[in-house]
Amino acid sequence: MSTAPKPYGVDARPKRQATAKNIVAMKGGTPIVCLTAYITPMAARLDKHCDLLLVGDSVGMVLYGMDSTLGVDLETMIRHGRAVCRGAKQALVVIDMPFGTYEESKEQAFRNAARALSETGAGAVKLEGGIEMAETVAFLSKRGIPVLGHVGLMPQSVHAHGGYGARGRSVDEWEPIIEDAKAIAAAGAFAVVLEGVAEPLARKVTDAVSCPVIGIGASSACDGQILVTEDMLGLFAINPKFVKRFAELGQSIEDAIEEYSDDVRSRDFPGEEHTYKMKGSNS
Repeated sequence: MSTAPKPYGVDARPKRQATAKNIVAMKGGTPIVCLTAYITPMAARLDKHCDLLLVGDSVGMVLYGMDSTLGVDLETMIRHGRAVCRGAKQALVVIDMPFGTYEESKEQAFRNAARALSETGAGAVKLEGGIEMAETVAFLSKRGIPVLGHVGLMPQSVHAHGGYGARGRSVDEWEPIIEDAKAIAAAGAFAVVLEGVAEPLARKVTDAVSCPVIGIGASSACDGQILVTEDMLGLFAINPKFVKRFAELGQSIEDAIEEYSDDVRSRDFPGEEHTYKMKGSNS
């Protein structure tokens, strides 16, 4: 049997935990596979197939039933970051910096990002913003904190921008988004998430920056893709336009629970095979 390593972008998939440098090397090569993760068992399953796992502030909506990501605090991100790092052995783990933990100043951003990395074992942080955050990205990068940027549709700025609608669907909206991506890349971001933009703009942004561009709702023109894992597994009734559902686990879970409840009420469960016997007894 061949022991040759499997393809991993331009190189072989590293046996050790991936770093931001591994992701940078994938620019223009095999598309980068990214998903969100919040708990240890899911992280362990995703780790086998993903290059990057994002502990997203979407945890607030996915696990805690919040209406937006704005109510998520740093302690929550650290708690879930620890859980994901326990399950991830190969993929780069990135911690989302929640709203209000980095915008005030570059010093505030460094303190909170350093805490997030030191208390979780993750390899990078993610923050939203373009030109206005370039100084902060540079400050963190120069101090050894790898930064994943995020431009286009930015959920933490949803109130300022009037909702979750896609950006860049008319040409006159392109330049600010392109300039945002260029500013963040020039400041030292190892990659940039580009969310909710039209395909021609996604292609322009991907071509305009030297670091990888990871799309979500931004077409296959990007260097990689990320989705909320629970969305692509079909765990929620609402399905955004940019999500392909690769499974319908929500319905499967409901079917299993219905079968369980029927078996309990009919006393078919637990059966004899699920019941402990007295020691020394054959019956």
